[in-house]
Amino acid sequence: MSNKHAVKEAPASYQSTPVPSASLDAQSRHSREGGNPLAITENLNLWISATKAKSTSGRGSNKKIELVGIKKLRELILELAVRGKLVPQNPEDEPASELLKKIDAEKAKLVKEGKIKKQKPLPEITDEEKPFELPEGWEWARVGELGTTSTGKTPSTAKPEFFNGQVPFIGPGQISHTGQILKPDKYLTEAGSIYSSEAIKGDIISVCIGGSIGKSAIVKNRITFNQQINSISPIKIDGTYLYHAISTDLFINMILENSSGSATPIINRSKWDNLLVPVSPLAEQQRIIAKVDELMALCDQLEQHSEHQLDAHKQLVETLLATLVESENADELATNWQRLAEHFDTLFSGALTSTVGIGNGGGEWAIDRLKDTILQLAVMGKLVPQNPDDEPASELLKKIETEKARLVKEGKIKKPKKLPPVSDEEKPFELPDGWECIRFGDATFNRDAERVPLSVSVRENRRGEYDYYGASGVIDNINDFLFDKPLLLIGEDGANLINRSTPIAFIARGKYWVNNHAHVIDGISEQFLIYISMYINSISLESYVTGTAQPKMNQAKMNSIVLIIPPLKEQQRIISKVDELFALCDQLKARLQAASETQLTLTEALVEQALS
Repeated sequence: MSNKHAVKEAPASYQSTPVPSASLDAQSRHSREGGNPLAITENLNLWISATKAKSTSGRGSNKKIELVGIKKLRELILELAVRGKLVPQNPEDEPASELLKKIDAEKAKLVKEGKIKKQKPLPEITDEEKPFELPEGWEWARVGELGTTSTGKTPSTAKPEFFNGQVPFIGPGQISHTGQILKPDKYLTEAGSIYSSEAIKGDIISVCIGGSIGKSAIVKNRITFNQQINSISPIKIDGTYLYHAISTDLFINMILENSSGSATPIINRSKWDNLLVPVSPLAEQQRIIAKVDELMALCDQLEQHSEHQLDAHKQLVETLLATLVESENADELATNWQRLAEHFDTLFSGALTSTVGIGNGGGEWAIDRLKDTILQLAVMGKLVPQNPDDEPASELLKKIETEKARLVKEGKIKKPKKLPPVSDEEKPFELPDGWECIRFGDATFNRDAERVPLSVSVRENRRGEYDYYGASGVIDNINDFLFDKPLLLIGEDGANLINRSTPIAFIARGKYWVNNHAHVIDGISEQFLIYISMYINSISLESYVTGTAQPKMNQAKMNSIVLIIPPLKEQQRIISKVDELFALCDQLKARLQAASETQLTLTEALVEQALS
């Protein structure tokens, strides 16, 4: 069996690297002078180690580990910035009230010159609207007061002369979560740009619809944009400060509170113009921008530090686990296991997360990989010892053949098509004594013909106590059942066939219904089905899957899978050992998840303390 996760060379060492300091002493002095960034600079290890495994965690890379702490740190920096808590105030700064007067005067001048249209006056801001008290010299303002705003437009697609020009045409997908404007899919001609909306260098664009609502960016070069984007051309106020202000959680939450629609939130420009922005004196805006840049650079360093540690951790995990799978005999396996055991805390327990920086998410990912390796060892005959007194698997296969003939004769299953024997080239490894290699379809009894799919609307009228299974498990409950015995279900279609974020094979028990997205497999015994489920979950199925956009493993492909069968008694020992080791892994993972929740709670407390 190939080990697609193997890494041939381990890192020379796996030790903690220093957390970047970014002049922490100077920042601590600054906190005593008027700002409050101590929560940022004195808790760097907590921000780094607050990680979690993403919901799709399974086989794969560290990209499935989310650096939650650093994400929250970035959000906190912006929140502190717009509350006047990031840099000290200077009583000699010209107050924001004067800046707002200058904005009004400049707008009036531009209207008089015919450069902009006269805007409808926006309502005065009431005390009840203000989310919090601002520092001396600051003012609340509405978005529409701080510049000229517009909503995008899409030229008629019936006019080919409007497209394939040189002017970038931007939609929500071209605005990244880091505030970058990505290369567009479409470009407009000069004629087409007249029927769209334009933004120039220094303008700010912001998504006004959908799951990425509020995602914003500062325009670097001339663009056009569609109707899913609002824009503002700042007047007198610093555009970078305004971009930071509308990128805060405070502002995003105001967008959501004032949007229409639930599944797809939308905020029109009129409501967007009325949202509140805290405005600092212009001189303080520039100090804020400089401090935000400095602290965001620190976050970049922390991210790079964490990514480096996660990559080193991943490489060490993959290397040490690969040595187990590649062990030639029991003695070599014992030696390799001892080497892994020496690193166990670092790899799996998360005990060193405060210094190493892998976070508990890294520990959870490593445990998932350990479980994958346990299954690989199990089905290769390396997890439990062989016993020469065991009845060989060849005898079990004779019993399966006899039982299948009986079921066919009684009309309980269809006579299967004859499958080609497994060639030596197809055998994934040298089999232990007493083991056999056979096609999946020759070892199992297929019951797909008994499946019955039910639409969502039908199920809504048939709610009940029986589980209704799909490709990855129970998806509903209805008032009837099709099967009343333990059977093996294997996902027939869906992305999980490739990404394996959840087990692809699982045992269904009790009384239940199965739709046509899961194969239904019977066998000589429940124990045999449990072993097969372990085997299927231990191998890659990509060579048996057709389609990329819609992956599918049809019955013929599934039946052709090369199956490795141990003697019956060894199956019992394998299942018992896997259950034992998986239980230990699950206990360890539960402790890591509890620790992760504690770290996330601490980061939330830090945020609350910093903003209070």
